Amino acid sequence: MTTQQQQFRQEFIAFAIQKDVLRFGEFKTKAGRLSPYFFNAGLFNDGESLMKLGEFYAEAIKASGIEFDMLFGPAYKGITLVASIAIAFAKNGHNIPYAYNRKEAKDHGEGGVIVGSPLKGRVLIIDDVISAGTSVRESVELISTHGASACGVAIAIDRQEKGVGELSAVQEVIENNKIPVCAIANLNDLVAFLQSHADLAHNLHSLAKYRHTYGVD
Repeated sequence: MTTQQQQFRQEFIAFAIQKDVLRFGEFKTKAGRLSPYFFNAGLFNDGESLMKLGEFYAEAIKASGIEFDMLFGPAYKGITLVASIAIAFAKNGHNIPYAYNRKEAKDHGEGGVIVGSPLKGRVLIIDDVISAGTSVRESVELISTHGASACGVAIAIDRQEKGVGELSAVQEVIENNKIPVCAIANLNDLVAFLQSHADLAHNLHSLAKYRHTYGVD
């Protein structure tokens, strides 16, 4: 990883904390674990925040080297994420089609469950985090039924913790779906950020304890 990439990841962590999207305390995860931090991308809830978030995603996607033809955001959080990323790419001269799905099929008008560009070619799935991998699995299946192929997943933060087994949730997605996953930042980046900010360093102990129990490198 280059120094520029490390700085980029640290800037994202700072941005998430500033917007209160990344919080510290005690939070119960979907897996029932008590986590010392919580990331909620839904709190990027104004125009400027969403614009910057899309730019962070676009940079991470470019750095990953994943080749794709279009973007797909699973409902509901993925809808705003995928639109913001498409706009970020367009600002840099790359006009990329995107789509998202409805939770329930529409039986009037244009109908169907897909909104936006028709799913075709290599489709990059956009999400905020990967917990159990359910959203990714459903997206891969949906993309496949429309004659396209999922080529990867882009997320905001990789928690680097166990999924249902000894692998991390992200590693499970990679193994089960045979596609790469890229993240703007991960738990290693969060630890590095806390170590360099004295006002937040008190969170390191609980983070290290949680990581010892659930962490996967």
